[in-house]
Amino acid sequence: MKRQSRQLTMILILIAVLMGMMFYLSVHKTIPVRDWQQIREDGVLHIVSEYNSVGFYVSGDTLAGWQYDFCKYIEQRSQLKVEIALENNLETDVRKLQHNEYDIIAINIPITTAGRANMAFTNPITRNKQVLVQRKSDAVPLIRNQLDLAGKTVYVPQSSPGIVRLRNLSEEIAMPIYICEVEDYTQEQLIYLVAYQDIDYALVDKAIADNNRALFPNIDVQTDVSFMQLQSWATRRNSPELLDSLNRWLKEFQEK
Repeated sequence: MKRQSRQLTMILILIAVLMGMMFYLSVHKTIPVRDWQQIREDGVLHIVSEYNSVGFYVSGDTLAGWQYDFCKYIEQRSQLKVEIALENNLETDVRKLQHNEYDIIAINIPITTAGRANMAFTNPITRNKQVLVQRKSDAVPLIRNQLDLAGKTVYVPQSSPGIVRLRNLSEEIAMPIYICEVEDYTQEQLIYLVAYQDIDYALVDKAIADNNRALFPNIDVQTDVSFMQLQSWATRRNSPELLDSLNRWLKEFQEK
């Protein structure tokens, strides 16, 4: 009886050790390097972008926009098949980038120290800032001073870079600014919600806000919430050859 008990104990210990090893391996599994050589062998370059009226949109029956045009130029120069996916969530983009599901994030991302911890940025592509989108109204005065955002609810796309700015601003004015992250909504869709009175305030890139002023004359986009920032595309930190190629293609494309 004692012998059977010892055998059972040993079996349970062995099972526990094996489960512990499996858990450790699942947490610490190594993601293979995917740089230019691996991508070239695969024959496919995976790019993720977002749909908006500035960089990637439908014009008539064709796709257009600066981001789309540069993606097509990359396809021509790399002689690889370029597959473009569309996402509205930067956090998802970064996670899939790190797991080799995407190779390039073709979105104008503010270059920040925090961002450099997770991504390798290309050379700067543009300068931009975040502005407050609000409705023009005789009943409610427009917000012109950032201090007046205290106690207000501001809508942003989920995992938007603007969230950090709003949190910092809330700390600076020592008053709460309520941030509402909206899943699966683009910046332009939030502009529509402001225009149609579903929400009062949204934080979006100035370039996108300016591009929608003619479409929605009842919105105001003149209140800056952030300073001017450099923005660029991104790839993995462990893909230096891809980054070098991307910067070279970017320079060529900008000089065309």
